Amino acid sequence: MIKAEELTKIFKDKKRGEVRAVDHVSFTCEPGVVYGLLGPNGAGKTTTLRMLSTALRPTSGTAVINGVDVTKEPQKVRSQIGFLSGGTGLYGRLSPREMVAYFGKLYGMSKEAIEERIEKLFDMLDMHDFASARNEKLSGGMKQKVSIARSVVHDPPAMIFDEPTTGLDVMSSRTIVQFIRQCGDEGKTVIFSTHIMSEAMRLCDRVGIIHKGKLYAEGTVNEVLERSGTSNLEDAFIKIVGE
Repeated sequence: MIKAEELTKIFKDKKRGEVRAVDHVSFTCEPGVVYGLLGPNGAGKTTTLRMLSTALRPTSGTAVINGVDVTKEPQKVRSQIGFLSGGTGLYGRLSPREMVAYFGKLYGMSKEAIEERIEKLFDMLDMHDFASARNEKLSGGMKQKVSIARSVVHDPPAMIFDEPTTGLDVMSSRTIVQFIRQCGDEGKTVIFSTHIMSEAMRLCDRVGIIHKGKLYAEGTVNEVLERSGTSNLEDAFIKIVGE
């Protein structure tokens, strides 16, 4: 389970003074549930996910992942999650297979476990055709798949993805969406951010609408639609934020 409790992050800017990027955000994401954090660029999605991943320390509030507090035991939290942030950051001279295997070793996995996990992930993400190519030769969609496989090679119970399909072609996006859905169906706790409302409609069990650092609404997709009196999440977002 992922439980955010009054998460707040304040940055100091020389020109603007204090900037409240995330303002007392609370929500819960349970195993087997795909939770979408929805909002435009600059809404606070990435900052929220980075606090969940321990990449950023909250100014106040906290979060608990699989029973572990992100502020008290960040190192333990990292072993419980797979975190995909913006930018792939792959080593160009390695192949996808080598890259994912390397991260498996960093997580202390055995050679047999790494090989078994790679086969499963490469099946799920349709990566076998370019498994031995150099990362520097791959397309953006291929690189994103490598980044995802690298992030979850240790088979964590919780997965956090920051806008995983942004800028990708239709086929790559479709594969990644199917992968996220399958992770949820396998009982993983999955949270991802997006500004693509149609994607969230297809994929999410629950959503949270975030804007200017505040969580405006939360619930199942149907609950959010009913609250706004609309038929799609794009209209629901505009109406809820406008109110």
